[in-house]
Amino acid sequence: MAATTFELDGSIMEGGGQILRVSAALSCIQGASIKINNVRAGRSTPGLRPQHLSGLELVRDLCAGQLEGGEVGSTEVTLTTGKIKGGDYTADTKTAGSVVLLMQVSLPCVLFADSPSVLCLKGGTNAEMAPQIDYTLTVFKPMVERFGVHFDCDLKMRGYYPKGGGEIIVKTNPVKQLTPVTLTERGTITKIYGRAFVAGVLPHKLAKDMSAAAVRYIRKEIKDLYINIQSVREKKDESFGNGNGIILVAESSTGCVFAASALGKKGVYADKVGCEAAEMLLRNTRHNGCVDEYMQDQMIIFMALANGTSRIRTGPLTLHTQTAIHIAEQLTKAKFTVTKAEDQDSNEDTHIIECQGIGMTNASL
Repeated sequence: MAATTFELDGSIMEGGGQILRVSAALSCIQGASIKINNVRAGRSTPGLRPQHLSGLELVRDLCAGQLEGGEVGSTEVTLTTGKIKGGDYTADTKTAGSVVLLMQVSLPCVLFADSPSVLCLKGGTNAEMAPQIDYTLTVFKPMVERFGVHFDCDLKMRGYYPKGGGEIIVKTNPVKQLTPVTLTERGTITKIYGRAFVAGVLPHKLAKDMSAAAVRYIRKEIKDLYINIQSVREKKDESFGNGNGIILVAESSTGCVFAASALGKKGVYADKVGCEAAEMLLRNTRHNGCVDEYMQDQMIIFMALANGTSRIRTGPLTLHTQTAIHIAEQLTKAKFTVTKAEDQDSNEDTHIIECQGIGMTNASL
């Protein structure tokens, strides 16, 4: 199967872990091998970090493959793949490394396994520089299910920086093929909701202050919309360590979902955390796109694999999205085009991403 080997420069464009995740998943699904040089050369600490290594080891295990250069700090890795097997798998970053990023690299693979899969992923659930698990459940899951993907994600334990200790269980059934999607009509924003949380020894007042600040900030721009941001204390038996943060979600009349989040840090006022998330949400609803800036790049691999043409309206293209497109075109025969949206409801920052997918078929079904 793995007769083809793709060589990639890990320093290009985004220059970080996304190159590893997209390329590892696509090579696994297609039965090809990859060799990546200059791993994470664009980061302040180059080379593999524990969460990246855990992700690559998980993909290796899913397809009974081989991994060379699989050590923390390694700047060159080679992944040789085999047939994707269903079953039970565990990946543990042993740090606050994101369980969501472990899911990003593994979910596309298990969709093309020969039987159902159960993934136990351990690490941080609400981590910096990664989507929070709340985002994955609220935005990523319904958006990806438009491709015909069905999976359950059970949040067993929340884990925070610096210790991690979180755990999710992801259950999937394989698909025959992915269905292309069309997301070009944003509609109007109909409601905004969310949750501000504290865990461990932190006072509940932090959550209340984050929530109140976010509502005040949004109300400056959106006067008459229903807004419900709950302030909650996480249950002791469902969270590990101390953490606080907020996630805000906006839904549109056509079923589009957008979200923004921020995490509390020592020395940063709770009001500022709430305002940061609110500004992020407003930024992603001001344009006429159908996905937010964090969902953009996560759609690319599914568009590339789908059987037909997908079209998605977005706001300004992120570097992560441009990188994902570049890697997908390097490793597959998918063809992407990006054009500025040209209609009276759009502005110069609105784009249409179109992709002719490869129609990947699961030979096991």
